[in-house]
Amino acid sequence: MTRMVDGTPVGPEITDWSEVLRAGVIGVGAYSPGVSGTETMTRLGLERVARLNWNESPFGPLEGVIEEATADLLAGAWTYPEGSYNELRAALASWTGARADQVVPGHGIQALTVALCTAFIEPGDAVVIPQPTYGLYAQAAAVAGATVHRVQSDGSLALDLERIAAAARQHSAKLVWICDPNNPTGLRLDPAGWPAFLAALPGGCVAIVDEAYGDYVEPRRRTDRLADVEAGRAVIVLRTFSKIFGLAGLRLGYALVHSALSPYLNAVHEPFNVNRAALAAGLASLRRTDLLAARRDQVRDATERLTSRLTRAGLRCLPSNANFVLVDLGTDDIPVTDALAREGLLLRPGTELGLPGYVRLTIADGELMDLVADRLVHAVSARPIRE
Repeated sequence: MTRMVDGTPVGPEITDWSEVLRAGVIGVGAYSPGVSGTETMTRLGLERVARLNWNESPFGPLEGVIEEATADLLAGAWTYPEGSYNELRAALASWTGARADQVVPGHGIQALTVALCTAFIEPGDAVVIPQPTYGLYAQAAAVAGATVHRVQSDGSLALDLERIAAAARQHSAKLVWICDPNNPTGLRLDPAGWPAFLAALPGGCVAIVDEAYGDYVEPRRRTDRLADVEAGRAVIVLRTFSKIFGLAGLRLGYALVHSALSPYLNAVHEPFNVNRAALAAGLASLRRTDLLAARRDQVRDATERLTSRLTRAGLRCLPSNANFVLVDLGTDDIPVTDALAREGLLLRPGTELGLPGYVRLTIADGELMDLVADRLVHAVSARPIRE
């Protein structure tokens, strides 16, 4: 019988959306980055906060980028940015040593992660992901219908490539996700172990490597994964302008892939998904890569300033190769992060990252790091020691 509303026939009513959604979507939930600065200011009645919980760069974009990127931006706002895509690909190819047809831009690594899951995962495929690491990999894979297998790190929290490869072989994995340096630990992989890891993966398994924080590592110390891409090995590299380039709000990332794979990723990637502002800022940033060494030094010096104070106070800091530090508090993390939030200092509680008793905090200027260290030590001293 046709359902009528005010005498007008209408279509069937859906009372339970879970009955029509794909099974992989049910029960996964949205990705949560943690509490926002705006939410905290509203809840606690604060006028400002220091956002040290989302790994943004408090140092901002490289000098001159905003001015150059906005100069002619609005004049072309009515057109699609297809030409700028080509410019960005060419500029990235020149900087990275890749070819332009190996560069796939996207509006952040998150969008590229979803596109890769769409391109590779069939329902029931196995995906291996270490723990702890960035949470979106498992969420996006599960939504795509994959069976996610986690490989827990040991007490050092370092990624165990041998165990990850063994799990990939055991489950005949389609994808393996690696974050290097890893989020939330800041630890990086030893380049010497990388070739053996690739050789130990099963046939048909693709290693997707998120190098969002790789620019904080000196170039001579990095693993050369572009060589893997060039050689046709099953490796995909993800990079971003959000971190050392300071463009997190513009959402710009890119994948480095074999040229034969690019057309397939572009087929599942939504067209023109990177806006003109992001493309302009990305191009302006790539004209200033000579400033990156100073930015690395700035972050390294502030990191040492923070960790030396925390270490002297008895707190354990993991050696970080990124723009954040993971700290073992030796006590419950939630009361500590709540106490600092009331003072306008936002840190990421380890409980949200599967690491209770830890906090992760973004590196900022030295004076702010001194303040955070003092307030963190004070808050921890007021808490009982974790047994």
